[in-house]
Amino acid sequence: MKPINVGLIGIGTVGGGTWTVLNRNAEEITRRAGRPIRITAVADKNVELAKQVTGGMARVTDDAFSLVNDPEIDIIVELIGGYGVAKEVVMLSIANGKHVVTANKALLAVHGTEIFTAAQQKGVMVAFEAAVAGGIPIIKALREGLTANRIEWAAGIINGTTNFILSEMRDKGLSFDDVLKEAQRLGYAEADPTFDIEGVDAAHKATLIASIAYGIPVQFDKAYVEGITKLEASDIKYAEQLGYRIKLLGIAKRREKGIELRVHPTLIPAKRLIANVEGAMNAVVVKGDAVGATLYYGKGAGAEPTASAVIADLVDVTRLATADAEHRVPHLAFQPDAMSSLPVLPMSEVETGYYLRLRVEDKPGVLADITRILADQGISIDALLQREPEEGEGETDIIILTHVCKESAADAAIAKIEGLSAQKGKVKRIRLEELQ
Repeated sequence: MKPINVGLIGIGTVGGGTWTVLNRNAEEITRRAGRPIRITAVADKNVELAKQVTGGMARVTDDAFSLVNDPEIDIIVELIGGYGVAKEVVMLSIANGKHVVTANKALLAVHGTEIFTAAQQKGVMVAFEAAVAGGIPIIKALREGLTANRIEWAAGIINGTTNFILSEMRDKGLSFDDVLKEAQRLGYAEADPTFDIEGVDAAHKATLIASIAYGIPVQFDKAYVEGITKLEASDIKYAEQLGYRIKLLGIAKRREKGIELRVHPTLIPAKRLIANVEGAMNAVVVKGDAVGATLYYGKGAGAEPTASAVIADLVDVTRLATADAEHRVPHLAFQPDAMSSLPVLPMSEVETGYYLRLRVEDKPGVLADITRILADQGISIDALLQREPEEGEGETDIIILTHVCKESAADAAIAKIEGLSAQKGKVKRIRLEELQ
């Protein structure tokens, strides 16, 4: 059959991996797709690099739009990232009747509703498996493998940089700042790691997971986002003593009144599989009402793992290119006219457990005051750890784990605790999920 012609825009780490894997496994991929898939043109600002990678086997240009407007190209693979040129490339590709494969989670999390609507109206596909958790096929699992289920919740370690940092802090007892420098030296963290360590990258991905799990519009602006920059080695140590580990989780959870969509450091019981995901690896747990909890684990970044997802999308698009648009898997799993109007809940309505670390004067009655404040807000205590003060010290740490309560109740209790004369400084709060 006539080959599918692909225009690759961006031949950096993932683009280079896509070129390499597609050529190395060409025979296998053709057998699966039913026809050859060939990258016939590459656009990159670094033309010399593109020529070096492709070895003269594809047309090379620095003009991305020459590929978008080329009638001989069937699929555009967008791997340049960001919101600006990338959005123009994707929207014009759709307008020109081309299918799009992208790894751009930021673009889809912010502009996904507009992009998917345009693609539906034009009858083309936008495939984005590589946008969430690299080589882990979590999008396909949610859209196809779990379609019989009512998804109760999904929780994932979906940023390798932060997971590496937290793993090193736990293993070596080092501070956040020290481990971040080491992560940058080893190439796990960017020179400007803000999107990773502040939770923004994970929130982009969690937004897409929530949309597919619940059939709601893409709403990154409604996500609660908190990074790991304020975590201290002492919190990781105390969590361990209580049988928990701290991970940065992206969480999407169905509630009666809406959907929780949040990213923040989270205490997880150490016996859970996801609590033992270390280094730069990713993992997502999805709980369906029929199947129960399912775990998806693997490399969340890197040239060839992410290329694996890009090429899987290319194969899917190739198989379905000639199918009627209404017979394809919907972009966000649910039929476009059956999307849910369930709102994303404000953080004040979120229900979870809490780890609270308090620095207090070591004197009688302090703990009684604290427990009374919690009780007044309807918050019950699950576990408590009180550190003996060092000789000569007049202050000590109290660690409290609470049962599930509303964030608004926790906010009110913390405000009152911080008003106690015996309380020294701010109360440290980390949310807690049992993931059962």
